[in-house]
Amino acid sequence: MTDTASSVSAAVARRQSVRGFLPRPVDGVLIRRVLEKAARAPSGGNVQPWHVDVVGGERLDALKSIMAARVPEAPGGEPTEYDIYPKTLLSPHRDYRFQVGEDLYGALGIPREDRLARMLWFARNFQFFGAPMALFCTVARTMGLPQWSDLGMFLQTVMLLLQEEGVDSCAQECWAIYPQTIGRFLALPPERMLFCGMAIGYADPAEPANQFRARRAAVADFTRFHGI
Repeated sequence: MTDTASSVSAAVARRQSVRGFLPRPVDGVLIRRVLEKAARAPSGGNVQPWHVDVVGGERLDALKSIMAARVPEAPGGEPTEYDIYPKTLLSPHRDYRFQVGEDLYGALGIPREDRLARMLWFARNFQFFGAPMALFCTVARTMGLPQWSDLGMFLQTVMLLLQEEGVDSCAQECWAIYPQTIGRFLALPPERMLFCGMAIGYADPAEPANQFRARRAAVADFTRFHGI
């Protein structure tokens, strides 16, 4: 997936959560250019609540080594600072989440009853699926829900701009289950908390997980039109 996207529509259509990357490095000039452009993402009151750490090279190798040891030590993660999903996730959203998991593991040939294989696959998140670059997004603890929505718009803008450059990504909220480890690694100030990570690189076309595309609900399933 190294072709560039020629329009916003093309970038949206091409973007997916890539779960297997080539070792090809991502140019530091490129990510700086993307972040400069992404800073124009919508932000209520122009608050711009995002803080970004980009990690690559030897520092990323060090983090991958840390996580290779940490995940077996604490497979359930650390005390989290926010709920990635609501404690009670209702239908149809619960169904969407279940379906995407089944579709992914189906593409990988891992049956539901093979819990160990699924756990080992999930642990690949913490190696960024082999990506050569990582991004972490953090936010001040004083920020509220509207500012958290700004984070999502900023990160979506980053991922679409990466597609424009022919670069793939995978947004990873799973990093929120290791906030202490990542906080120490990034030397985060105590007034900031980790929101998510992101794997950045070039998709490996031979990776079975990259042949899978998440299903999306039809417009009629989530939209009501008034006077239109």
